[in-house]
Amino acid sequence: MISRLRGAPAGRNADGLVLDVNGVGYLVAASAAALRKADGAAEVVVETYLHVREDALQLYGFVDASERELFTQLLTVNGVGPKVALAIVSGSSAGELRRAIALEDVARFQAIPGIGKKTAERIVLELKGRVGIASADALAIGEATGAQVEREALMELGYSLVEAESALASIDPALPAEERVRLALRTAA
Repeated sequence: MISRLRGAPAGRNADGLVLDVNGVGYLVAASAAALRKADGAAEVVVETYLHVREDALQLYGFVDASERELFTQLLTVNGVGPKVALAIVSGSSAGELRRAIALEDVARFQAIPGIGKKTAERIVLELKGRVGIASADALAIGEATGAQVEREALMELGYSLVEAESALASIDPALPAEERVRLALRTAA
């Protein structure tokens, strides 16, 4: 299995990133974070996963091992293939996704194109016991719970998940939840 590639980004196309490793160009379907890491870099290290099918060998690339690990765990969920798993890990950091699973935040997964309610519920149900969150992440669950309440409040007012998160992103997280929601509504108006 090809686990890591180090080379020069040689281009991009609709299928992903072309990584030149000692004169051999590898086409890697990369996560959004891995693509950002490759932008303008002379050399980049990409953690990879080789997906083997009867008719194809496809490399998937990730910014770090944690992102790759979450990708492989997502592949074990019934109904989640490599393209959907890549879309999930491209949407948020691995730590945020693990917190969403631990908090049973099904809405976060439903907001990703290609994932319906049943698949989102299956992801949370099947991975909740298997996706470990580090102790630092466990401490942040309290913060995430507050953020989840704020997001849900904005979503009840008609915001999409993405709109709610972007509205809250620029507001001081130390403020009380009610104040953050009020400021988010004010800045969005």
